[in-house]
Amino acid sequence: MESTEVRKLTELEDRHWWYRERRMLLARAVNGLRPGVALDVGAAGGGNTRVLQAAGWTAAALEYGAEGARVCAERGIPVLRGDATSLPLAPASLDLVLAYDVLEHIEDDATAAKEIFELLRPGGVFLVAVPCDPSLWSAHDEAVGHVRRYTRPELVSLLEGAGFALDDVRSWMVLLRPAVAVKRRSSRGSDLSDPPSWLNAALGAVVAAERLLPLGRLPGVSLFVTARRP
Repeated sequence: MESTEVRKLTELEDRHWWYRERRMLLARAVNGLRPGVALDVGAAGGGNTRVLQAAGWTAAALEYGAEGARVCAERGIPVLRGDATSLPLAPASLDLVLAYDVLEHIEDDATAAKEIFELLRPGGVFLVAVPCDPSLWSAHDEAVGHVRRYTRPELVSLLEGAGFALDDVRSWMVLLRPAVAVKRRSSRGSDLSDPPSWLNAALGAVVAAERLLPLGRLPGVSLFVTARRP
C-alpha cells in the first residue's frame, strides 16, 4: 500500500464504519481465546493491533513499508519491519497471527502462508481476512496494491496447502455487495473516503446486522477465516 494510503487509512480507521466493524469482528474472534503472544501482519496504522492489546494479548505490528512502521511507532505500538514471506521471528514463537487484508497484496501468498504456519505454536490461531470475488476487481484494487481477489476455494486451498486446519470460513459484507458491485464499475481509484456522519452510521448499521444473520455462505465482498496449526 502506498504511503499516502497508509496515512489516509490511519486518519479514517477510528471513526469509519468499515474499520470499526472489522475491529468488532476481531474482538469477537479472539473472545474466549487465552491471550498470549500475537503478531499483526501488515498492520498499517495498527488499529487491529490495539484490539489485540485491549483483549490482553502481547501484540506487535509487522509492517513491510517504512511509512506504516512509522505510523505505528507514532501511535506507541510495538512494530517490526519485515516481509511476510520471510518473517523475522523464531519458529513456533507465536500463539496468534492476524492478517486482515494482507495476503491479497503479496505475489507469493503461498510462501507467506507457510511462513505464518511455521511461526505459530501447535494449536496457534491464524485469523485471515481477504477481499473476494474476482468479478469485483476494479481501479480501487489497483490503487491500494491488490494482486488478486480470492474465491473461497482458492483461499481454502492456499491455507490448507500451508498445513492449516480451518475452523471457519465465512463471507462478509453480503448485504452491501450489490451496492459495492455498482460502485466498483465506476471506480477511478481508491474507495477510501470519509462519508458524512449519517451515511457512516447507516452503513455501519447494515454491516453490524450481519452478525445476527446466517449469511456466511452467501457471496460477499470479503472472506474471514479462522485457521489453526494442528
